[in-house]
Amino acid sequence: MTPLAGRLAVVTGASRGIGHAIARIFAEAGARVVRVARSLTAGADGLLLDYPADVADPAAVAALAARVVAEVGTPDILVNNAGVFDRIPFEQATVAELTRQLQVNLVGPFAITQAFMPAMRRAGRGQVINIGSVADATGFPENSIYSATKYGLRGMHESLAAEYHGTGIRFALVSPGPTDTPIWDGAGGSRPVRPRSEMLKPSDVAEAVLFVATRPPRMTIDVLRMSPSPTESET
Repeated sequence: MTPLAGRLAVVTGASRGIGHAIARIFAEAGARVVRVARSLTAGADGLLLDYPADVADPAAVAALAARVVAEVGTPDILVNNAGVFDRIPFEQATVAELTRQLQVNLVGPFAITQAFMPAMRRAGRGQVINIGSVADATGFPENSIYSATKYGLRGMHESLAAEYHGTGIRFALVSPGPTDTPIWDGAGGSRPVRPRSEMLKPSDVAEAVLFVATRPPRMTIDVLRMSPSPTESET
């Protein structure tokens, strides 16, 4: 099946983890996919088109969007996935770390969405899918900074959905629970978390994002939340 045949998608943070899985499943569904990440090398591999860029740099984002629209076209799907994460007890958290996570997790999606929105609005169609987190609706210990960024992303999503209502552009927030990706490598915190073997897999989240992206234009999925199933010790 190629439900995304003829569609163009832009996926940030696409070099690994959830973003990599989303880009792959979109390409398998027939979409041309612009993968965005700092670590990528410019080039193409079939339906995958790699555009290196730092989403935390608004000037780089503006240049990226101009290039993509000029060279590839207007995105039908924009997935804001790039993110950073660390678990830090509040009294040890620094303003510098707050700024770092805000820049990637909130300023990045803001800048990317704003950069592509004029072209999408002129086209009168498109979908913006923001990858949130269970932490965008629930507070967890040692998670004040990350939660602040994800609550902010949820607020942006809700505001844009209201502002662009009726324009043909749809907005969705996909919020997974703990997912076994490299984002956990070296993550701090003193409290135990769910073993990575019991977390969601990047492919689980990618399949959910594909489901959202392939709904007919008459349907909007506002928020989709998912969590690992309870283990026997939790039931």
